Amino acid sequence: MKSAFRKFAVGILSILGITGTFATAAPVIVTSPDGTIKTELTAEGGTLRYRILVDGKQVLAPSALGIQSDDVELGHNVTLGAVKTRDINEKYPSRGTRAEAVNHAKEATVSATAGGQSYEVDVHVGDDGVGVRLRLPAKQDRKVQADRSAWKLEGNPTLWATTLNPCYEDPYITTSLDKLKPNGAYGFPMTAQVGSVYLSLTEAALKDYGDLAVKRAVDGALEGFLHADPQGWTTNDAVTQPWRVTIIARDLTVLVNNTLVQNLNPPPTPELASAKWIVPGRAIWQWMAIGDPKFDDQHQWVDWTKEMGYEYYLVDDGWKKWKNPWESLASVCDYGKSKGVKVWVWVHSNEVKTPAARKAYFDKLVQIGAVGVKIDFPPATNRWWATWYYDTAQDAAERKLMVDFHGATKPTGMERTWPNALTREGIRGHEWQMTRYKRILDPQHDTILPFTRLLAGPGDYTPTVFESKELQGNTWSHELAQAILFTSPFLCTSGHPKDYVANPAKDVLSAVPAVWDETRVLVGSDPGEVVVRARRSGKQWFVAVINGGNASTLDIPCDFLGSGSWKASRLGDVADKGDAWDRQDGTATRTDHLRLELRPKGGFVGWFRQ
Repeated sequence: MKSAFRKFAVGILSILGITGTFATAAPVIVTSPDGTIKTELTAEGGTLRYRILVDGKQVLAPSALGIQSDDVELGHNVTLGAVKTRDINEKYPSRGTRAEAVNHAKEATVSATAGGQSYEVDVHVGDDGVGVRLRLPAKQDRKVQADRSAWKLEGNPTLWATTLNPCYEDPYITTSLDKLKPNGAYGFPMTAQVGSVYLSLTEAALKDYGDLAVKRAVDGALEGFLHADPQGWTTNDAVTQPWRVTIIARDLTVLVNNTLVQNLNPPPTPELASAKWIVPGRAIWQWMAIGDPKFDDQHQWVDWTKEMGYEYYLVDDGWKKWKNPWESLASVCDYGKSKGVKVWVWVHSNEVKTPAARKAYFDKLVQIGAVGVKIDFPPATNRWWATWYYDTAQDAAERKLMVDFHGATKPTGMERTWPNALTREGIRGHEWQMTRYKRILDPQHDTILPFTRLLAGPGDYTPTVFESKELQGNTWSHELAQAILFTSPFLCTSGHPKDYVANPAKDVLSAVPAVWDETRVLVGSDPGEVVVRARRSGKQWFVAVINGGNASTLDIPCDFLGSGSWKASRLGDVADKGDAWDRQDGTATRTDHLRLELRPKGGFVGWFRQ
């Protein structure tokens, strides 16, 4: 009777959010500040598990949590001990779907023992989802052998998933839990619809630990494994498991505005938080258009960048083939400076792998006047490479350099700690679909990205081509909408700038910003079929629509607009011609509707300004 009362009392204390330290056997119940999300951590039968309820309904069945270390399964034969709780209520600047991130949560830290080893379990329950992790104390020659995290989704939900690719460039598809291949490897983020609730699964704060992928077990659980660290590693340091994240939302607008992954990362230093040299912006880039950059026409590329009103020009792979490459590159930076265009430079990760090589390389970039570096082709993210991302961002920050990681692992929120790491690839983008590679993206992929991969952080999709032969079934409207929908604070467009400056929609493309103040998912959105968003930057709104493989009809209210009359440019598909606009310029009010007939792989862009 005393034991039962004790468990009940602990649960009530946690639900009420009473902070402090107290002892318990199990369960530990943590409830979100708004009272709608509840997580239960238990060690019933000695097995460490957690489950999640939303509005009183279970959406994640009891799921394993653990690490195998020194031949001990830290999720088995577990005894839970003291519980310490705290409240979190903070806001901070965001460079994603909105201007400000909100971190409103309750956290519990629970002491635990298993096999003679002591450790701690952290449980974070916010109004936007749940994070759980283990933290192991420092121990001489500790062997980390395997990760035992799992997510057991309730029922057989619809999934939007991608197979594992170490550089995270496989396509997303619509499927269901029972259709995942048994023991097939899948990457994060993965989004599910459980009843009326959306859940997106991923990890946060990946550092000094291997990247996690999942496989579907016989019982349907998605079981984690360290795909790049099959033999584990040995360390003398404390081990902090990355947060195992379940983003939770009741509608698509709440889902895409989620900042849980970033919330679970430490804030930046005050100096970085207020750094004036970290400036999001748009870039012109020549790789998709012509391949290797040619030195003789670099002034022209800078001039095109200036004409578009973009902040940056990226010199990609191939510049080292120039005569006197560093001197030549310095001359490009000098010319860019004279035109008010700042230059980023591409480098292979092998050239900046070690601290000494990296610092020397970054010093050269600063010396010639570059402001950013695009680092390509890091290997699969084992424990060593996971830490390399942080060390690289830190070395760059010390030299006031911004960073774009390409060919990279998925984001896990480090851009909060290191805001100079503006973006990363880790996404199947437009570069994958170019005629010289003879590849075409599945049309559903673009309509799923905003509800999966882009929930974890910015994605350098390199959007928007207008050259006819590169459309490969897409329309100009579809291509322009990519630049608006796919968030990247370093917005690097992939088309040839001569096609931009000559296009009848140049004014619209030049107006598209790299960051947003507000994002709404509008009526008609259906992941895998069509995505419809309204995004605000200052006093202008953009509506962007990307259609999948089937023709669609939409009726979109303009009630996102404020009062009064707005200048409006509407750019839609032409029924029988991909490289053309149905453009209408006029006015609009919040009582108007956008009535659209979308062709397969088509789209629409609306630009509204006061």
